[in-house]
Amino acid sequence: MANEEMFLSGALNGWKSNIERADKMFSNFTPEQLLKEVAPGKNRLIYLWGHLTAVHDAMLPLLDFGPRLHPEFDVPFISNPDKAVPSMPSTEEVRKSWNDVNRKLSEGFAGLRTEDWLQKHTAVSDEDFAKEPLRNRFAILLSRTNHLSYHLGQAALNSK
Repeated sequence: MANEEMFLSGALNGWKSNIERADKMFSNFTPEQLLKEVAPGKNRLIYLWGHLTAVHDAMLPLLDFGPRLHPEFDVPFISNPDKAVPSMPSTEEVRKSWNDVNRKLSEGFAGLRTEDWLQKHTAVSDEDFAKEPLRNRFAILLSRTNHLSYHLGQAALNSK
């Protein structure tokens, strides 16, 4: 296995492991538990789950896997803080959307060759990519895995 393949395999395993941890954690919370704040005055667990879903959904066009599946999640989970929007999707809507988005990402990941990961993502121009070749799909995978891991840590603290 070439070095690039080993790095990619490690990164994809990290993504998959964190997704599995998130699936297990969030699916074990009751709807009432999902309404708990991770700390006093901070985001609720349902908000973190919806936020992660929206961020992962935004990865679809960024990685050129197709259009977003749930852009409606931006208002309650990205552009506004928790509790700022009068209504948000239900636990079941978040669960279904989370599963749909991550399934679509998994399919997209499986369709990329090793060298495809080093190609630019869609938010960077050819000119900027020539100057900054690290603005690639692999960097998106790494940054979003770190983002997921960060919020999993917040959620784990709440489950104690």
